[in-house]
Amino acid sequence: MKWVKVLMARPKLILICQSLGKFVTNEDGTLLYAGGEAHAVDITPETLFNDLKLKLAEMWNLAYESLSIKYFLPGNRRTLITLANDKDLKRMYEFHGNSVTADVYIQGKAGFDREALSFPGRTAGLKEAEAIMPVAACVAAAPTNSDIVVTPLVVKHSISVPSVANLTPVTPVSSFSHTTSTPGAASSTPPDSTSDANAKNSPSVDMDSTPAETVKKRRRSASWKGDANGPTIVANTNDGGKKRKTTPRRKSISKRNTDAVEDDVEQKQDNSSGNAALVSSADVPPERLMELWKDGITGVGQEFKSVYEFREALQRYAIAHRFMYRLKKNDTNRASGRCIAEDCSWKIYASWDSSTHSFKIKNMNETHTCGGKSWESAHPAKNWVVSIIKDRLQDSPHHKPKQLAKSILQDFGVELNYTQVWRGIGDARQQLHGSYKEAYNQLPWLCEKMTEANPGSLIKLFISDEKRFERLFLSFHASIHGFQIGCRPILFLEATSMKSKFHEVLLTASALDGDDSVFPVAFGVVDNENNDNWQWFLEQLKSVLLISQSITFVSDREKELKSAVLNLFENAHHAYSIYHLLESFKRSSKGPFNGEGKNSLPINFLAAAHAIRLDTFKLHTEQIKKVSSQAYDWLMDVEQEYWTSTSFKGEPYNHVTLNVAETYTKWMEEVREAPIVQKIELLQCKTMELINTGRTDSSKWCTKLTPLKEQKLREQRNKAYGHKVLFSSDTLFEVHGDSTNVVNVETWSCSCLGWKRSGLPCSHAVAVFSCTGRNIYDYCSRYFTADSFRLTYSETINSVNSNMKSMNNDDKTKLETTLVLPPVTSRSPTQNKKKESETGAVKKVRPVTCTRCKETGHNKATCKAN
Repeated sequence: MKWVKVLMARPKLILICQSLGKFVTNEDGTLLYAGGEAHAVDITPETLFNDLKLKLAEMWNLAYESLSIKYFLPGNRRTLITLANDKDLKRMYEFHGNSVTADVYIQGKAGFDREALSFPGRTAGLKEAEAIMPVAACVAAAPTNSDIVVTPLVVKHSISVPSVANLTPVTPVSSFSHTTSTPGAASSTPPDSTSDANAKNSPSVDMDSTPAETVKKRRRSASWKGDANGPTIVANTNDGGKKRKTTPRRKSISKRNTDAVEDDVEQKQDNSSGNAALVSSADVPPERLMELWKDGITGVGQEFKSVYEFREALQRYAIAHRFMYRLKKNDTNRASGRCIAEDCSWKIYASWDSSTHSFKIKNMNETHTCGGKSWESAHPAKNWVVSIIKDRLQDSPHHKPKQLAKSILQDFGVELNYTQVWRGIGDARQQLHGSYKEAYNQLPWLCEKMTEANPGSLIKLFISDEKRFERLFLSFHASIHGFQIGCRPILFLEATSMKSKFHEVLLTASALDGDDSVFPVAFGVVDNENNDNWQWFLEQLKSVLLISQSITFVSDREKELKSAVLNLFENAHHAYSIYHLLESFKRSSKGPFNGEGKNSLPINFLAAAHAIRLDTFKLHTEQIKKVSSQAYDWLMDVEQEYWTSTSFKGEPYNHVTLNVAETYTKWMEEVREAPIVQKIELLQCKTMELINTGRTDSSKWCTKLTPLKEQKLREQRNKAYGHKVLFSSDTLFEVHGDSTNVVNVETWSCSCLGWKRSGLPCSHAVAVFSCTGRNIYDYCSRYFTADSFRLTYSETINSVNSNMKSMNNDDKTKLETTLVLPPVTSRSPTQNKKKESETGAVKKVRPVTCTRCKETGHNKATCKAN
């Protein structure tokens, strides 16, 4: 039989780019995009994300920095995924496989400016198509007082666009136009107009409900929201000692989350329709922003919608003109301010004008006689610092305080110390993600909703007597079903930091699917990693695993989980992770090194672990001994029955040398700044994406085995050429090749031991099947078949939106009465190394050993021996 490998180039993918519409939620929770227009763009695997973003920004006349691109996973119309980089674009291309088209949804601020971009435009791998109209609908015109491009529309009928054949050219891209407001222009529509009412009452969907989306692209909302004292730069000392009426913190948090979407839309409209100085700093470059702020206060007669808008404009006006002021009279009806420098003539007075229903400047002296002395002792208001930091964190969530302080100094000339920026980052993240502490109150509600949406799942929340979070176990029915029906009985136990403010630890149990990819089975969130929490996690895991066969548990040797595993699970096998064992082996390897040197130690270590025969194992360990006797002694202290192929009795596992925990570490890195609720949602979302991807990919396979195992079987077929087969009986055969081996087809074994170890027939068995006419696939492990892989990913996970707006009144009432506190921080303090001068101890330095002459005191480069 001759094998021919055919290479086929992947086709291009046509992106149906839709905008100017809105999402509507169906009864089953799926999202429908209604209204708007669409254009088609071709992409290839070589297309770069920045090129695509630039093309779409120019096509839709949107600001490049504000452009957001979202799409649905195949078969999932509930969760939107955001494209943020080249990796995301490639993943979307792979998700859609050989599909002809893919729908993407565009939104952003109006106004494309190529000259403002700091890089030249490229369009590699992009091909522009004609505009298409995906929806036959009556589209309402965008309000003239808003610069938000994604406008709520009223749609009666919609038509989907499943393929290229359905695309109907309407207008060329060059003819596309839309109406935007002029910055700084006064609004012609009163606040209580019909258009605003329709905008508020029209159905809307929170586009940023997914945790991974929330971190990658934040919702663009107004950066400032005034309070009773206003955003003054210096605190008012003449407040008369009056106390403000406050709202209980729990109700305030609940109300803020409930009205987040409405406040977002209203404040965007206020900022765009009012003064240009109120534009968010994320929308325009700092130089242009300072120019807008300088014109934020124009003089007597200028009108504002409220005192809050006046305070914001005045604060930015002062920053731009480099002076400081104090508000002496400051309430909702009037505001009077003076420069803080003594005898300076600058002053301003504004109050509410009932005739025009606006907050109007009544008196202003624009002249400063202080010579800029007030700016020398400038201390910017906290809310201004928070708003600037918030805008920067929206695009780069992992900015460091020093980086932010440097950028603020360069852009605005305001010098901030480390503490100011650090505190501003905390407040900005709380505005972006919500309160870290209050998020724990949502956990009971979230666990209840996830259990209702995914019957058969085990989701348990444990709270201490002091109402503090202790533990959370999370295992979805789709994961349990996939492991029991399609995965090998192997579970990798790992612990990962959740990058949380309260230092929670994520415990995971992961299996391997038929293609040797990581398959999440269960998650555990605990306050810290210790033996008690691992014991609890294993007890919960045992309650969801209903299989009777023995399971091989793989963990880090240093965690000492062997006794807990063997006591809880009958007939179980415990093994040491090859990855962690290799890392420990590298750390313990010390010189002097001989022969091939230190670099050969990991190679011989892995060869010894994978050796099937005892003589081969001894050969590689002797090679280690020749290089380093200390490394050899360390290796011999590790029990061979827990990591070597020659002695291990459980399911073969040690071919997996990757770090299983790295998958979860990357997940947590995406939402490292998010509260606990969004981290839990991310685990659900990522597992759902993984299962959807596995189901979609396997549906296109036409082979009997998974791609990886099919390739390995092909390699054994190639090795089988030239083997001679002698018949001993109907089931027993003798195969002659490089060596002589005995194959027993009844017991699925070969004297080379390769068949039993890998689960796939070795080359000797393949030669027997070729001579006897047996089907080779009948003798492969069932775990490696494509059918078993499809069963592994056959079930689905239903997502739950934790946004407060999606709660009913009963849930909101229950949430307000729930009290769950964060765990007590238990991370041990860093142990500082004592200086040599303080301890008096002399640090021992290992002598340098030459690999050429084996003498100490010099290396190979300076060796003078012949």
